[in-house]
Amino acid sequence: MQQEHKAFVTPALVTEKAVRRLPRWALWAFCAAYVLPGLFGRDPWKNADIASFGQMWSLALGQASWWAPHVGGVSPAGGGILPYWLGGGFIAAFSPLMDPALAARVPFALLLGAVLALTWYTTYHLARTDAAQPLPLAFGGEAPAADYARALADGALLALVATLGLLQLGHETTPELLQLTGSALFMYGLAAAPTRTLKARLATVGSVALLATSGSPSVAMMLTGVGLLVCWQSQDEHLGRHRWWVAGAGVLGAGLATTLTLANLSGWNWGVTDDADVGPLLKLLIWFTWPTLPLATITVWKWRRQLLRRHIAVPVCSALVGILVCLGMGGNDRALLHSLPPLAVLAAFALPALKRGLSGAIDWFSVFFFTIVALVIWVVYAAMHTGWPAKTAANVAKLVPGYTAEVSWVSLGFAVLGTVAWLALVRWRTARHRAALWKSLVLPAGGVALLWLLLMSLLLQPLDQARSYRLLMDRVAAHVRPGQCVLAPNASAGLLTALEYFGNHTVYGQTGVERYPPAGCTVLMLSLTSHQMEPVPPGWTFISRERQRTQNSESVAIYRRGP
Repeated sequence: MQQEHKAFVTPALVTEKAVRRLPRWALWAFCAAYVLPGLFGRDPWKNADIASFGQMWSLALGQASWWAPHVGGVSPAGGGILPYWLGGGFIAAFSPLMDPALAARVPFALLLGAVLALTWYTTYHLARTDAAQPLPLAFGGEAPAADYARALADGALLALVATLGLLQLGHETTPELLQLTGSALFMYGLAAAPTRTLKARLATVGSVALLATSGSPSVAMMLTGVGLLVCWQSQDEHLGRHRWWVAGAGVLGAGLATTLTLANLSGWNWGVTDDADVGPLLKLLIWFTWPTLPLATITVWKWRRQLLRRHIAVPVCSALVGILVCLGMGGNDRALLHSLPPLAVLAAFALPALKRGLSGAIDWFSVFFFTIVALVIWVVYAAMHTGWPAKTAANVAKLVPGYTAEVSWVSLGFAVLGTVAWLALVRWRTARHRAALWKSLVLPAGGVALLWLLLMSLLLQPLDQARSYRLLMDRVAAHVRPGQCVLAPNASAGLLTALEYFGNHTVYGQTGVERYPPAGCTVLMLSLTSHQMEPVPPGWTFISRERQRTQNSESVAIYRRGP
């Protein structure tokens, strides 16, 4: 991280042809196909998605104080206070013009787009440094610096879209997405400090404040340490001045976290778990970060002589923060989200040194894997509507009993367009277009976007029934009138939200409330495991047991107060 210069050998050998731009319309299409599916036409899903939505909805309705979010008396497990303000504010702003669940998802979809954009700009600024430049060619024709940086940035964005771990968690309405935005914003601040001074300072201060108020003050402090280390080692005068902004941001983040802690809100959370096994952690790390981790490993090896240079040190240290937090939390996959943008940046720097054989293997694996999975989704869709293949139709009926398939021509149209686009992409990649740096990540990113689009269009209805509480609440409605008060002392925040959102019930989730129920509250509901017997609390009469889907799925026992 000293003053960058070209006095050392880099592993990048890039020609002018290799830095051709990915068309902007294609890049926007990738982002739209990744961000927009799942935004419309579905209920909040369990468990974290609906639990977070419930906290936001209660704020918008005025049922809870903006300084103390809760659903039925149950406070959020974490996440600070800012994520709930963000979702609750959008719900209140767009009510009653927009469904509350959709209104809550809109800002988080924008955050996912911001993460993609920040990853692109971080890579672009790091690739513009002197130390990151490719070797000059003997007879000229080497890649211009700006075009080279733009090609690597395109590759980083495609790598992040292709990452499996971001697929589901990136489309939920949870605090983790706001935390991920904060860590990506901090990395951008370190990357852009020498050339975008004001933006970098605002990004650094804003990112630490954002992390501290969204449930990750420990990550904010660790990233502050990374920033100070990078600035201290660098001889660049801009980074030398930037370290004071990093230090100030750290002080601000610590102050905000301490204030939230003193106010009995979600502030400092230094708890460390050491009960995680190495095997499951290794499996999580491999599949969650695929395919960026293997490419990042190649980058670290190929650029091993430049590990202290800013374009390698910044993403490496940032990725290690996410991995260490994941280990400290016992293998929590949501904590591992912090490592995905820096791993995508590292993956981009592997592209100039990627061998043709490995690039071809990635392409052919992507073609076969994603095409087969897409074909399976289409077969399942056909079985739901035609009954053929019969075995597939029977399996769907078993997994989602009582489901009646309905054709949505809009969803079907998007699915057809996505499939045709995938076939055209495969045709383009298997032709003679082999020069562009980002070529090896087009098919993995396109395949992930295709599968997400097909799942959120062709299979959205059965997935929604399987992962939403709506079906369970419809069955509960046979025994409990809409708007009736319900005591649910052992229910999760997600189930309490479902009772309020789908059943329009007034709920009380505090422990022990069944012993001293509020006046006029005559219904008790207990959440049970699949094989648990229905207990009979004193003074209550058992009415019914209702299940979400199958015999082994989540169920609730309903009671009425005796005379």
